[in-house]
Amino acid sequence: MENILKIEKIEKYYGSKSSLTKALSSISFEVEKGEFVAIMGASGSGKTTLLNCISTIDRVTAGHIYVAGEDITALKGNKLNRFRREELGFIFQDFNLLDTLTAYENIALALSIQNVNVYKIDQRIQKVAKELDILDVLCKYPYQMSGGQKQRVASARAIVTDPKLILADEPTGALDSKSAKMLLERFLYLNRELAATILMVTHDAFTASYATRVIFIKDGKLFNEIHKGDSSRKAFFDQIIEIVTLLGGDLNDAL
Repeated sequence: MENILKIEKIEKYYGSKSSLTKALSSISFEVEKGEFVAIMGASGSGKTTLLNCISTIDRVTAGHIYVAGEDITALKGNKLNRFRREELGFIFQDFNLLDTLTAYENIALALSIQNVNVYKIDQRIQKVAKELDILDVLCKYPYQMSGGQKQRVASARAIVTDPKLILADEPTGALDSKSAKMLLERFLYLNRELAATILMVTHDAFTASYATRVIFIKDGKLFNEIHKGDSSRKAFFDQIIEIVTLLGGDLNDAL
């Protein structure tokens, strides 16, 4: 299996010497091509900081992060911008769609930045829109769409560039249960049928149960991880709940 992501003993500190906060402490793990991995933990556990470091929104204090064999902690300037643009796909909780652009234009923007020609842009948008069942909203503006439709448009924008790694930050957090389930079913399709590699941060056990592996973080450190294997999603959900209980603290923060 091809290794897409390798986290090697990363640490992240905030503050000054007199008041230092250790957000991440010597975290290491790997994600292979085609995996769907969820990261869970209570509020303040460091899961969002970890995602921010992988996405290069934040820089690590120590350690290394490799994406497709390239040490992204060493990238700067134009090389860093190109990496973000070409190798990563982002899916945010609040969609981050541009209100003045249609769904089609929002998705096209990611390809325009890469100077893809107009004919190929249309081909790729039509393909991804069909895969995510949003062909009927391509001409609509964000205010004309439901939350679920907006999140699927945001997902289309993330995958249309064929990134090495898709990073999802609480993708179902702003959705109702029906829309959340529809989006997660589409994630499964992207993962199983298109071999998309997905790393998803979530506080929700139901959402995490769609992944093939769940990594748990507590106080900035790896606490545990479980693999779905041949288990049903219901059995995997029950496993997740057991680990969440062991994490302790306020259960509502982790579920």
